[in-house]
Amino acid sequence: MTRMNAAEAAALVAGGHSDPFSVLGQHLVDGKLLFRVFHPSADKAQIIDAKSGRKVVDLDPQGKGLFEAVAARRKKTFAYRIKFTKNSHVWDVSDPYQFGPVLGETDEYLINEGSHLELWKALGAHVITHEGFDGVHFAVWAPNARRVSVVGDFNGWDGRCHVMRRRGHSGVWEIFMPDLSEGEPYKFELTDAYGARLPLKADPLGFGAEHPPKTASIVRDLQGFKWSDYDWMRTRERRNSFDQPISVYEVHLGSWKRVPEEGNRSLSYLEHATQLVDYAKDMGFTHLELMPISEFPFDGSWGYQPVGLFAPTIRYGTLAEFRTFVDTCHAAEIGLIIDWVPGHFPEDEHGLGRFDGAPLYEHADRKEGFHPDWNTLIYNYGRREVSNYLTSNALYWLREHHVDGLRVDAVASMLYRDYSRQDGEWIPNKDGGRENYEAIAFLQRMNETTYGEIPGIMTIAEESTAFPGVSATTSQGGLGFGYKWNMGWMNDTLSYMEEDPVHRKYHHHRMTFGLHYAFSENFMLPISHDEVVHGKGSMLTKMPGDDAAKFANLRAYYGFMWGHPGKKLLFMGQEFGQWAEWNHDSSLDWHLLDQPQHKGLQNLVRDLNTLYCETPALHVLDCRGEGFQWMDGGAEEESLFAWCRYGLENSSPVLVVSNFTPIERIARRIGVPHAGLWVERLNTDAKHYGGSNIGNLGGVQSEDIEANGQPYSLSVVVPPLSTVFFELKQD
Repeated sequence: MTRMNAAEAAALVAGGHSDPFSVLGQHLVDGKLLFRVFHPSADKAQIIDAKSGRKVVDLDPQGKGLFEAVAARRKKTFAYRIKFTKNSHVWDVSDPYQFGPVLGETDEYLINEGSHLELWKALGAHVITHEGFDGVHFAVWAPNARRVSVVGDFNGWDGRCHVMRRRGHSGVWEIFMPDLSEGEPYKFELTDAYGARLPLKADPLGFGAEHPPKTASIVRDLQGFKWSDYDWMRTRERRNSFDQPISVYEVHLGSWKRVPEEGNRSLSYLEHATQLVDYAKDMGFTHLELMPISEFPFDGSWGYQPVGLFAPTIRYGTLAEFRTFVDTCHAAEIGLIIDWVPGHFPEDEHGLGRFDGAPLYEHADRKEGFHPDWNTLIYNYGRREVSNYLTSNALYWLREHHVDGLRVDAVASMLYRDYSRQDGEWIPNKDGGRENYEAIAFLQRMNETTYGEIPGIMTIAEESTAFPGVSATTSQGGLGFGYKWNMGWMNDTLSYMEEDPVHRKYHHHRMTFGLHYAFSENFMLPISHDEVVHGKGSMLTKMPGDDAAKFANLRAYYGFMWGHPGKKLLFMGQEFGQWAEWNHDSSLDWHLLDQPQHKGLQNLVRDLNTLYCETPALHVLDCRGEGFQWMDGGAEEESLFAWCRYGLENSSPVLVVSNFTPIERIARRIGVPHAGLWVERLNTDAKHYGGSNIGNLGGVQSEDIEANGQPYSLSVVVPPLSTVFFELKQD
């Protein structure tokens, strides 16, 4: 009765048994309790009653680490531990093979259907109490594997020891490991459909990871964090709405600020929670946007090649410390957006590529499944389990970590099958076209789900093509994003600013063209990290002229940007005029703030944010055409632009005038729609910003002189290379 058959014994010893729960553990056979255990390093084994601590039975060795025996006096199953002996070394453990499943039939069904919106609660590694024992539940999706084991220090990284239980036809494997707790490193060892052992894999839903270059997942407990951001969460739907001011400070946590006295290390999440949050608050930004913080192996990817989508990178601290950072942002009334990368993933052997020995998360055909630009793999969006994996990941960050928004990276690369491919290198869709129907459906589902499940969040698309309806609702056939980065505006206006002022009159349309489509989407105006790397220079070095002219040009451009319709985004360092290109291995050059011109530029950005937030006309109708009207958009010879911004009824309009020549415009007449005193609210040429202090002595009274098709006009002084804001004073 006690002797297992030779084939099963050989399979257990070799790590080839696909269902060890049917053999190992305790089993009632013919009214008697049979025990079988396996530990390849043990010489002896005993069963110990977990409650009394008394020995129940000595197990008979069967060779190569297998033991079995019948407990003659026991007629029903009970909780037990195993005491192992190896020479003089003795240790005891709870046997994972005595426990029943953790996942239920509903989990199996939803996973198989691709509709499990809280996938992270079923899969991954969870610290739980199961059948009276504390431990960790591991679960992973690997439908093509013949065998899956969890390995770690707890079993000498030996995949023969803890083979997991297959859950029906769902492709999920699970095991409850008693005695383990938070902080435990682990991976999965899989054999493919033919029994070949694969490289050890990190957990696709792991909540933590080792410090690179190590690649193991780390058990992190999602429970128990004490959030204190109730007021923020209650009001964020209003704060993130289209009629609110949204000014985003984009940050790479690894290089915003470093500690040279300690090996030039990056700041931690907790240090950022004070220094970065305090700085963003002082500068008047409403939101922070972090470049990707999902775990990634290669620093040089800046996080855009993630392996651990569910793990905040350990580079700056633990999962709990990341949450403290989020909580601190909200205490300071700053929203947090993270860059999210569902477009591709690297081929690192511990990652998702051929996870169970076959293409699983990626396409089998590299014409569909490989990114030539980045040497990465593309998710198979048409596979329901993969689409569900990504959608639930979006929900995970928004729900579990109280993140306020997702900026979705490289959307254009997802939308088109021929992205960066030559003829013959891509596969058309079912209708013979280039659109990626499956990716489009995924993005629509992701947006419908996130907005539907978690009110108050925002999604933002980095999308550089003319794909229609990126920020239109899915019911209208759109993708359903909240906002779209206006890459066209950024490219056009920066190319204009790089021109010598004497030539700008020939490129006037670059500054006005964006208004032809400014309200076709809900736009965000981005001056992102992409504009200050790979030989593009910094914002300051893009500007023409000597140093003084460079600063004046940049101040005028920022004024133009903050006066233009659309939400704002500025990458770190550009608010004070970093001279050098951004380098992810170095800190920003904070010492530049000791120089008046850099300090002045920083003062300007702070005041632009304040003006933008305090002035309804500059933000309430950011995404609606009735909030904008040209006063003078055709002054090519002067390289001058004038427009009005409007808020809702009874709010004061704002006149914005930009002069992109080094020539002072004196008594320049500009039409306005209303009579009254137009107060000069901000002038980028002010001395406080490093300018020459030419202005309008506080404001200009309108005259009953028609101009630019308006019934009234102002005679204003427009300083050289400047932008000036005038607001109508209310009676």
